[in-house]
Amino acid sequence: MNLREKYDIPPHTVITIAGTVGVGKSTMTKALAEALNFRTSFEKVDTNPYLDKFYEDFEKWSFHLQVYFLAERFKEQKRIFEYGGGFIQDRSIYEDTGIFAKMHFDKGTMNPTDYETYTNLFEAMVLTPYFPHPDLLVYLEGPIDDVIGRIQERGREMEQQTPNDYWIEMHERYEGWINNFNSCPVLRLDINDYDLLKNPDAIESIVSRISHMLKQTSHLRK
Repeated sequence: MNLREKYDIPPHTVITIAGTVGVGKSTMTKALAEALNFRTSFEKVDTNPYLDKFYEDFEKWSFHLQVYFLAERFKEQKRIFEYGGGFIQDRSIYEDTGIFAKMHFDKGTMNPTDYETYTNLFEAMVLTPYFPHPDLLVYLEGPIDDVIGRIQERGREMEQQTPNDYWIEMHERYEGWINNFNSCPVLRLDINDYDLLKNPDAIESIVSRISHMLKQTSHLRK
């Protein structure tokens, strides 16, 4: 008996993993998908035609980049539900507008007209009764010092060149965002309560908590 059957998690369930850079979203996505025998949905970065341009000129390309991400995530969300669910998704569609587009607007790298157009588009596409929201959003969180430590440990070149002030601001924005998030049920997991890289068996306690949360909130999904 696999963990999905053991903890009575419906085979059509869709779970989204959210959290700031460095909290282990990809690791959690893979571990949960393996434990539950679900498929994975990862962000397609390599095929993004705006990413390189964006890093060269934030102000010129931030709107284009965010609209592209929104369209791709919307299509992926539809695909997941048309397939019949049974997916673990790395990063949610909600973070694009709640974190990244808003940060560009606040910092002046997206002008007010573009930001209004983007948020209107997001609301028309996502904040409707017809949009298929996940059954659960698993939010990974931890103290900022631990998050920065993980970013430094994994050693990605672009991240190493980013000042810590950026990660601190991102961490604060994520905390503010999740505290006001209500598009679907949320399970918050502290990254210091488990270590999936050193102890893969810790995934079972996480599956147990997910099962409990899904049962508690099942009336919201009917």
